[in-house]
Amino acid sequence: MGGQQAKLRPMKFRKLGSSDIEVSEISLGSWLTYSGGVAREQARACVDAAFDAGINFIDTANVYGRGASETLLGEALSGRSQRSSYVLATKVYFEMSPADRGLSAAQIHKQIDASLQRLQTDYVDLYQCHRYDEQTPLEETMAALTEVVQAGKARHIGFSEWPPERIEQSLQIPGVEQRWVSSQPQYSMLWRAPETEVIPLCAQERISQIVWSPLGQGVLTGKYLPGEPPPSDSRAASEEMSTFIDRLVEPRVLEAVQRLRPVADAAGLTMAQLALAWVLREPNVASAIVGASRPEQVHANASASGIVLDDDTLAAIDQALGDVVVR
Repeated sequence: MGGQQAKLRPMKFRKLGSSDIEVSEISLGSWLTYSGGVAREQARACVDAAFDAGINFIDTANVYGRGASETLLGEALSGRSQRSSYVLATKVYFEMSPADRGLSAAQIHKQIDASLQRLQTDYVDLYQCHRYDEQTPLEETMAALTEVVQAGKARHIGFSEWPPERIEQSLQIPGVEQRWVSSQPQYSMLWRAPETEVIPLCAQERISQIVWSPLGQGVLTGKYLPGEPPPSDSRAASEEMSTFIDRLVEPRVLEAVQRLRPVADAAGLTMAQLALAWVLREPNVASAIVGASRPEQVHANASASGIVLDDDTLAAIDQALGDVVVR
């Protein structure tokens, strides 16, 4: 299967948990890129490219740039005639001001209204708890999320990076009308921690994964070389976007990633296609969220949809990465 052939494939879609929503296998995220790391016009061009590539799922959060990402997406999406033509997700939890953070009922109601105003829409398709809030009773959080859905401000609810025991606890609360449809963990060839407990639990409960950093913040594209400075236009070279990349650019990790290059070549794929197809091999993954600072990156990532890796390729990936994988 050649990389060029893969580019001709139409985008495939997967069901989001127990909902009636179908999301594109590749989705566009806005964590570090559209909260200040990428110029406004460039970001809007990436959003346009996403629609051109068949992507229908866009993920953001109120805390990205303290509202900047939602504002930019609101502007970029406002010209689209049919709101129902795309799936929009945002999140709540992290600090928006010294007095505003967490998952209390008051915060959930306040922050959904602020997010909708910035996004210039009446509702989001998916409202996610960005982390677990140890300071708020879980029953209060679940009741408030139910009220948000009942008010028509969100269609469905999800969570991001919740511990398995908290997921289980939330599912056992009696009388909760709204069920989770999604979980958003970090997941990639290098970071496989969700496979131990989160994915099996969610698969059993019909909760899909929408995974962030499937390219290891760009490291799995192979553009970072051991012993060399990062490319000047890369995330690792950007003050705004390099905060969480340190462990991923350790020499032993970069050396292991370079061992993936012949594996990708043998499969007729780019490194990015290999990494995204690896994530999508997991049936419980509904979508892989990618960031992009240029439209061509959006199209390149979207081309991974529909690629199926054979057993020999999967075994070669494991052998190449060895003990740098976090499980």
